[in-house]
Amino acid sequence: MGLVKMSALFERAGKLGVGCGSFSVYSMEAAMGAVRAAEELNTPVILQLAEARFKTAPLELMGPLMMSAARNAKVDIAVHLDHGNSLAVIEQALKMGFTSVMYDGSSKPFEENIKNTLIVKQMAKAYGADVEAELGLVGRSEGGEMDYGIFCTDPDNAMEFARRTEVEALAIAIGNQHGNYPVAPRLRFDILRDIHAKIPDLPLVLHGGSGISDEDFKKCIREGICKINIATAIVNEMIKEAENYLKKEASPDYYGLNRQMAEGACRTVRHHIEVFNMK
Repeated sequence: MGLVKMSALFERAGKLGVGCGSFSVYSMEAAMGAVRAAEELNTPVILQLAEARFKTAPLELMGPLMMSAARNAKVDIAVHLDHGNSLAVIEQALKMGFTSVMYDGSSKPFEENIKNTLIVKQMAKAYGADVEAELGLVGRSEGGEMDYGIFCTDPDNAMEFARRTEVEALAIAIGNQHGNYPVAPRLRFDILRDIHAKIPDLPLVLHGGSGISDEDFKKCIREGICKINIATAIVNEMIKEAENYLKKEASPDYYGLNRQMAEGACRTVRHHIEVFNMK
């Protein structure tokens, strides 16, 4: 048990017919809670950190913490760079030991996305790491600074992209978006089915998982989604736990706050793992 490649978790998920949870951790409390939930449910998970969050969760600090958490866990854990935009940052994560990296060229022209993804593939190959790419536009950027709208992935483009890049995972857009949903999303399961039919052996990734219903999660997994990203739901629950703790405690202290925030992360991750494990 310990640090593994993302593709090893995909292989397990495929054999069992379940989804693989990828959980964003932007603090020690979030990492502790996520690992605890994975160990309690004896389910491998992915810990991830997005480049857009480096201002408050620096890679040079969070990266070693995530790597240590994975190596010392009682279950298999992959460590992933989410939404890598610059080659320098991607290489930094690879040198640190991350077992997978994502290059996000979704806002770029199709050919430029392929070109840059192939560069990242070569970089990752030297470190024995996996690569995730993205095609189509998931609503709102990971950091929330930009919103290009939602542009669903074209199934034919997905097939060509997969053939030419040979990535280990492909994030697609089917009406999903990052952050909190203002209303319940209406996912395009018809597009998901078409993409999965054209590239049945490539693990597909659903970004913007926070706010999608449990039933839609299960349907996504049945229709071909393998990896599901959860970030905002963890942050929201940690904030709620912090607020509750500070309100109810007459003499709050940092250590109690730390425990409550980790509990909030654990509860959220546990719930999603349980949903992703359902058939």
